Amino acid sequence: MMLSEQDAIVDYAQDVSVRVIAAPELVQVLNDLTERLVETVNDGSPLGFMPPIDSDMARDYWISMLPELRSGKRVLLVAMSEGIVLGSAQLVPSHRGNSPHRAEVEKVFVNRAVRKMGVGSALMNAIESLALHYGRTLLLLNTRQDQPAHGWYRSLGYSDAGVVPGWTIGPNGEQYDHVTMYKHLDSSPRARGSEFTR
Repeated sequence: MMLSEQDAIVDYAQDVSVRVIAAPELVQVLNDLTERLVETVNDGSPLGFMPPIDSDMARDYWISMLPELRSGKRVLLVAMSEGIVLGSAQLVPSHRGNSPHRAEVEKVFVNRAVRKMGVGSALMNAIESLALHYGRTLLLLNTRQDQPAHGWYRSLGYSDAGVVPGWTIGPNGEQYDHVTMYKHLDSSPRARGSEFTR
């Protein structure tokens, strides 16, 4: 009996692990992260970069994160299967005195070959568990309005807070509207199950 497409996706997602990458471990995943970032940006999801980018630019970006990873100002997560990085996400807790409950989600991406197979959801589940671990119950993120990621975040329970017209530009000067989204997390003990490894 053949597995349905949905069963195959669930089975695949179960083989994916999400882990926090500490500063000393970055070198272990640097090549994979570099390749995934170049693919993602040059495939139409700029993640704050101006496409096209090359491997040197992507590698420099990951290395530039080291001070923030060491200080805990930024947390890097990767989704892996069989030792290969499939995607990544970042959590940036607020360090302001009046917002110890808040964090931002940044640079969420998944290798094109495994999109719609549960990898992105595994990353976001892990981000939310990690946020709760740090006592953060309000998550914010930014994405292009009315693009696939916008609808996907909505399906995960994120709500639109507002739109900024022309927030970013493309290589030919075209402007893109971006939407800020937010989600309040359930901080009850039941909701604090860990979806990531350290």
